[in-house]
Amino acid sequence: MMRALFMLLIAVQMLGAAPAAAVITASDRTEQAFLALYQREWRWRMQQFPIAAREFGEADLAQSASATGAESAASAPLLDFVDEASQLKRLSYWQGIARELAELDASLLGDASRVDYFVYQQQITDLISQWQHRSYWLSINSDSDFYSSLHTLTVLDGGDSLVEYRRQIGLLAEIPRYLKQHTEILRAALAEGMTPPRLVLRGREAPLDTLLAISVEKSQFYKAFDSLPEPLRQQLSVAELAQLRKDARAVIRDQVYPSLRVLRDFLRDEYIPGARKSLAAKHLPDFSGLDSERPSDELGFYRSQIRSFTTLELAPEQIHQLGLKEVARIKVQMLLAMRDSGFKGTFPEFLQFLRTDPQFYAASADALLQRAAFLAKKADGKLPQYFGKLPRQSYGVEPVPEAIAPFYTGGRYIPGALSRGQAGNYWVNTSKLASRPLYTLPALTLHEAVPGHHLQGALAAEAEQLPAFRRNIYISAYGEGWALYAEYLGHEMGMYATPYERFGALTYEMWRACRLVVDTGIHAKDWSRRRARGYLQENTALSLHEINTEVDRYISWPAQALSYKLGELEIRALRTEAEAALGADFNLRAFNDEVLAQASVPLPVLRAQIQLWLAQQSEKREAGTAQSR
Repeated sequence: MMRALFMLLIAVQMLGAAPAAAVITASDRTEQAFLALYQREWRWRMQQFPIAAREFGEADLAQSASATGAESAASAPLLDFVDEASQLKRLSYWQGIARELAELDASLLGDASRVDYFVYQQQITDLISQWQHRSYWLSINSDSDFYSSLHTLTVLDGGDSLVEYRRQIGLLAEIPRYLKQHTEILRAALAEGMTPPRLVLRGREAPLDTLLAISVEKSQFYKAFDSLPEPLRQQLSVAELAQLRKDARAVIRDQVYPSLRVLRDFLRDEYIPGARKSLAAKHLPDFSGLDSERPSDELGFYRSQIRSFTTLELAPEQIHQLGLKEVARIKVQMLLAMRDSGFKGTFPEFLQFLRTDPQFYAASADALLQRAAFLAKKADGKLPQYFGKLPRQSYGVEPVPEAIAPFYTGGRYIPGALSRGQAGNYWVNTSKLASRPLYTLPALTLHEAVPGHHLQGALAAEAEQLPAFRRNIYISAYGEGWALYAEYLGHEMGMYATPYERFGALTYEMWRACRLVVDTGIHAKDWSRRRARGYLQENTALSLHEINTEVDRYISWPAQALSYKLGELEIRALRTEAEAALGADFNLRAFNDEVLAQASVPLPVLRAQIQLWLAQQSEKREAGTAQSR
């Protein structure tokens, strides 16, 4: 019964009716073919993207000989090739993988492999769509880019051998090629009008200015060579150590810094001034129809981003209307919290009070970090009440790096890796303290640290029973949806100690509901930047600086902001269904564990998996009732 139900749910939601089951031998062959297919593609993918491979702890795959044997481990690149030829080669390869997948009969796979199949199929489909729409041409936005964190790539993976340090010098030597290829891509995109709006790119060369203002010896690029480990110092003579450091300085001085200057000048003098004037994604070119006969779609690129980030087939107007409905619902809760605080004025007056009263803001960066650290530890102590399985990996609390803090979000989670001896980090933005309210800090901490991104990401990385393509790939609707659900759990966990903090949690929820309205308003309805800012200012207690940086993020990163609320609504809907079906037998810890056990899956697969789990729980309850009679 369980197997039949699972097949029905997946089939209806993802592929349509499944074919009839085949004999065991055919099932075995299908299982083996699928395993060989995704293992081969994942190995190839890690060789194509050595930066990601290192992040995932798959550096050995990135350095191994290529499938054709043309590359040896010694000559394998340490930084991605991002030129147009390499990009088009990837598209062709994934299209071939998609054809191979289509030839497999998913109904012959076992239950676990069938889930892997649907997750993998969606992953490959999305990769093809993103490359067809030339999303790699948009490698800079108001929030992120390919160059601000280049220095972090030189952090050693726990190695202390001469080979490892020479490899690091080789990585530094690849930076000019890597930046030149990015520049060529951006120049081609500029010619086609495929850029973020000029309005939100102003100052995006500033991180490069910050990097270049630091001397070679004080730079992060050189940090690993400045304090060589004791084992290496014992292996090498004084002269050899001096030569190693000299070689590193030479590469940074003569190759890395000049390439950074060239990129900065290109961004400042050519790319940013030439970027498009329009805001909406509907004005971006639609490249996906070049290889087909279908007509160009004005919203083609935006629709592709909606599918990618939400894993759902929703029209912009559907999302817009859902956002308006959520805004109205949350507004009622915010008014109740305002009343509980004792404030006697109007809602706009309350928002102004929250934005301006000094009691709601930390006096120093250290005070803000200390408060965030306290809240993180408070949440840590409550986890066993709500989760049966916790990760081995720890996390820390750190400030957002100074070079990017002025235009960065209020906080973010940066994954670590047990394989590299690195903890995760909850980044807290300590710049512009008058824009970092304390009343939203509990919700931010729950979202970015635990039980949000750290808990979900660390458990996924440690799920060794799952294929690498499930452990390591992040699906925004699932991951961000979970992080918003973590904020919701904060109410039950007692993390919002005052009416102000409860209002802060609600303003965060309202913020994500407003995103549904604002993102679709900008990209499908031609909303202006001023209108988008005004909508957030009227409905949330976010600081004006946060509102400005957030709106610019939505403008330059179409549809990414939609994944949060849509994912949260699905998880909460599934919980409501489970509570109604199981009644007194509903176990919150078991439900939360089951959601997290999926690692990161499209929302239709999550629904199928939770409904299967719910059916199993119902069967157990019925069996227990029958035995007691």
